[in-house]
Amino acid sequence: MAESEAEKMASLDIQQKEEENKEDFVDPWNVASASETGIDYDKLIVRFGSTPIDAELLKRMEEITGKPVHPFLRRGIFFSHREMHRILTLYEQKKPFYLYTGRGPSSEAMHMGHLVPFLFTKWLQETFNVPLVIQMTDDEKYLWKDLSMKEVERVTFENVKDIISLGFDPEKTFIFSDTNYIGSSPAFCKQILEIQKHVTFNQVKGIFGFGESDNIGKIAFPAIQAAPSFSTSFPQIFNDKRDVPCLIPCAIDQDPYFRMTRDVAPRINLPKPALIHSVFFPALQGRSTKMSASDPNSSIFLTDTKNQIKNKINKYAFSGGQATVEEHREKGGNCDVDVSFQYLCFLLEDDEKLEQIRKDYTSGELLTGHLKKELIVLLQNMIGEIQERRKNVTDETAKLFMTPRKLNFNF
Repeated sequence: MAESEAEKMASLDIQQKEEENKEDFVDPWNVASASETGIDYDKLIVRFGSTPIDAELLKRMEEITGKPVHPFLRRGIFFSHREMHRILTLYEQKKPFYLYTGRGPSSEAMHMGHLVPFLFTKWLQETFNVPLVIQMTDDEKYLWKDLSMKEVERVTFENVKDIISLGFDPEKTFIFSDTNYIGSSPAFCKQILEIQKHVTFNQVKGIFGFGESDNIGKIAFPAIQAAPSFSTSFPQIFNDKRDVPCLIPCAIDQDPYFRMTRDVAPRINLPKPALIHSVFFPALQGRSTKMSASDPNSSIFLTDTKNQIKNKINKYAFSGGQATVEEHREKGGNCDVDVSFQYLCFLLEDDEKLEQIRKDYTSGELLTGHLKKELIVLLQNMIGEIQERRKNVTDETAKLFMTPRKLNFNF
């Protein structure tokens, strides 16, 4: 029997509601959006229980530092926080705090998505003049990936050089790998044990979804990522002080680790870390997922040549333009889904130029090919500069950053 018009409409309504009810999936290892426009970050704020970054916070930050906020803040790329006002109050009172961020080294070269927290962290360090610790979770990658320990150690060292090439100050920055630092630092080891003792298996199972077939190293790992949140893990930097608070810039998918950390902190009589969260740098194929180091065509890597950058953007960058030039001139492009425009939102510092590009592309005056060319030139210059600095990062330089030592700060 033929379906009636009313039945067709009812079926379409059901499909639409099902689409609307689809949830984005975000955990520390996987990100998938239910929509081509990307993750619904407003929903994620509600689900995670964080606080949106608003105009009041940005205004206070500018007043306290005497500097304009980073473009990542102005454009909502860092969009959520936990107790950022507390950190600003500490700065006003000239009381110490430090920064902590990290990298899970699973590929020899870092991609643009990996750079976002580090570029912002560098700005925070320079703006607030505070020490920074960077954790290389080589143990995590060994536990989760099909990689040998030797290979993990090799890519960790290469990634450390990539991070250094962004221009961090060796007098203010300590970079460490878990497999090395745990064995050489009794204080770090003791801090991990204290956290492990106060977090149950049921808690980590509930937070991270561990199953019975997961290896026990995965179950123990969250305490290791939590430990750098506490100054007790770095007695050489903080002179054995227990009360130096921490600010963690990270992508929002890492928040579950630090919800656990903030929950356990009062039980071990240590200050809760504050956090500031970024959105995901989208894959070239679209905003429904983040970049993957295992798929070279989803990402722009720091090792890509000018020609590779050009070819990847032209071939793989998802377009918000129309099918023909005539149609594009008539209807305009969709900046909400166009990957090239989204990348410019991250990387183009000039607000006025970015807004003009948005208007021209939306109106149809600017064609997709010209938009991609704008991005290609920017990426070629930016990555070219990083590659030049990377050539000067020697093994000895990397070892200096990774040597436990007193940083150039007075507390």
